[in-house]
Amino acid sequence: MTDTTAVPAPDTVADALATPDKEQPYGALGLKDDEYAKIKEILGRRPTSGELAMYSVMWSEHCSYKSSKIYLRQFGKKVNDKMRERLLVGMGENAGVIDVGEGWAVTFKVESHNHPSYIEPFQGAATGVGGIIRDIISMGARPVAVMDQLRFGDIDDPDTARVVHGVVSGISSYANCLGLPNLGGETVFDGVYQANPLVNALGVGVLRHEDLHLANASGTGNKVVLFGARTGGDGIGGASILASDSFAEGGPTKRPAVQVGDPFAEKVLIECCLELFKGELVEGIQDLGAAGISCATSELASNGDGGMFIELDSVLLRDPSLTAEEILMSESQERMMAVVAPEKLDAFLEVTKKWDVETSVLGEVTDTGRLVINWRGEEIVNVDPRTVAIDGPVYERPVAYPSWIDALQADSAAKLPRAASDDELRAQLLAVAASPNQASAEWVTNQYDKYVLGNTALSFPDGAGMIRVDEESGLGVAIATDANGRYCQLDPYAGAQLALAEAYRNVATSGAVPTAVTDCLNFGSPENPEVMWQFSRAVEGLSDACLSLEVPVTGGNVSLYNQTGDTPIHPTPVVGVLGIIDDVARRVPSGWQDEGEHLYLLGTTREELDGSAWAGTVHDHLGGLPPVADLDAERRLAELLHAASQGGLLSAAQDLSDGGLAQALAEATLRFGVGARVWIDEIMERDGVDATTALFSESQGRVLVAVPHEEDVKFRGLCEGRGYPVLRIGVTDGTGETAALEVQDRFSIPLAELGDAHRGTLPARFGAVIGDEA
Repeated sequence: MTDTTAVPAPDTVADALATPDKEQPYGALGLKDDEYAKIKEILGRRPTSGELAMYSVMWSEHCSYKSSKIYLRQFGKKVNDKMRERLLVGMGENAGVIDVGEGWAVTFKVESHNHPSYIEPFQGAATGVGGIIRDIISMGARPVAVMDQLRFGDIDDPDTARVVHGVVSGISSYANCLGLPNLGGETVFDGVYQANPLVNALGVGVLRHEDLHLANASGTGNKVVLFGARTGGDGIGGASILASDSFAEGGPTKRPAVQVGDPFAEKVLIECCLELFKGELVEGIQDLGAAGISCATSELASNGDGGMFIELDSVLLRDPSLTAEEILMSESQERMMAVVAPEKLDAFLEVTKKWDVETSVLGEVTDTGRLVINWRGEEIVNVDPRTVAIDGPVYERPVAYPSWIDALQADSAAKLPRAASDDELRAQLLAVAASPNQASAEWVTNQYDKYVLGNTALSFPDGAGMIRVDEESGLGVAIATDANGRYCQLDPYAGAQLALAEAYRNVATSGAVPTAVTDCLNFGSPENPEVMWQFSRAVEGLSDACLSLEVPVTGGNVSLYNQTGDTPIHPTPVVGVLGIIDDVARRVPSGWQDEGEHLYLLGTTREELDGSAWAGTVHDHLGGLPPVADLDAERRLAELLHAASQGGLLSAAQDLSDGGLAQALAEATLRFGVGARVWIDEIMERDGVDATTALFSESQGRVLVAVPHEEDVKFRGLCEGRGYPVLRIGVTDGTGETAALEVQDRFSIPLAELGDAHRGTLPARFGAVIGDEA
């Protein structure tokens, strides 16, 4: 029995009717005056404190998307028949699901856990991984992989190490304990994220078509069951207070709002859920993440065909002193809620007992159309669940063209001095390769298990991660995530399209066919009209680009209020693209392994240095307009790469993005320690650019490929037949101590020197790389 002696008496529906003028702390819960008035209008009375708690979390920016909803609708409107072909579940469910063939489906989604990861980096990041994995479980899938997209402050700021160590340890600890490979992601350092790191976590799951489950509470008399970890006081107000507000100036605060994770409990929960699904013991299921029981009950009821009755006393507690409001708002981790037919309840309980998962029957589905919650025999919640979970406020926030953007765009990198000598070119290549955002991320990625489960086909440092779905046929999927906040600061419409284009291209370089999209849209305060302009333009750009490339958005996340004081982060829409490959044996790595292969540059190089890694690293400059996003070229390039990989014509493919050709050459040579001799004069002559531009331009639609000598004629014929620009620019050459990256007639860099520069940046700030000898 729960000890209730220290718990204050509940605020009941009867109390609410009897005391209509009672003052309530709605402002402290994140509700505005007009929102509180709307709640009273909906209920025809003041809310009880339990109802107030529910509305506050479910109407929060984090849960309701009240400022972004009007723009997100574009993703559902800008679709065609081809985009629907493989879409089994789209936006609105816990995660999108794509038909990948052979009776298999893959579910994937990316979400943010930004603010908690600044307050308490380890638990903030760890529970971000846990939360996205429960979304994957709730679709009926077995989780098979994770990825992470990380953005930290200035690499030399004293506080950055605190956040970096905590976040990376949290991700590695949770995912490694779950036994899930980490396939890839991003690590970016920029002072604009100093007090607002971005920790976006992506989860991937695999299921058979017939195993798909959705979150709804249908069937009058079906039981509502809570199972998993006990409910405690951690995470209370996380969605409404922590994730839906910006940080004030000063240091980390709000620690109680950060959840605490237990990966071992989640691992057991995964296996328990999969056995429940296999036994067909669940009618509907919902994970408990943001907003906890408030979210699970209201969303399940809203998506069903009736109502729901809950006895809150039946919730198993870690802390018996919790009030009803705290139980409703708690975001304690590793919990799931299921709807179970009465005749299957005993079998359900047998499975949870087998896995030693604590379980409590909270109530049942009703035909009232109301969500009713009792506590201590008193009615403390009586609402239409749709008003909580679906029909929340929708804002058309003021939008204003930024006062500063014209001057920023006029400040082009074109005026910046170019390298005056070959020695200076050499030094700049090394500087870019060693810059924090282009340097090796091994310090981070070596802390992750990349190969557990035995189905990883590609991982760090390849441009896309790849996982085998079916061991017999070799069917697999590739996933890449990308974003460029610098581009988006210059032009959010183009920047969002460029994020999609890069992820799409990275998937294509692996040999897979880009098929679907998930996104995590990280922006500043929606109460800033200039931020809302950035958001509106980014969503418009991304939705237009998805339609152009015919890849549907299956779901994702919006994270707003990423700012400290009045300073927002750069708009950072993270875009994840999933692609299908019929046999992972045909995968294409990002670096070459043999000498004597021909190197080709696909695509055209233009003078596009604005927002580039070269401009930022060499000149500490951000201004101008980002590269042009030629989506038709990206589609044709992807089709060409797929045809070439299917024909076995490629031994390596490296996309050109941040750092341009110079960075692509550095990464591709270092991948397996095989050098290259390249020439750039023909690029300069054909495309009318100087040497600096040839090496560092970030023009899109470009890929560096290695072609075995015996496949040279076929590859050239393929490119000519498809009309895609192609230029032979070098040959792979040199291994061991003599291996070098040589730019013919200009300079040569031994791979040992290049590797030291590329790999030394993060260890110099954060300590030795795991696996390196002391």
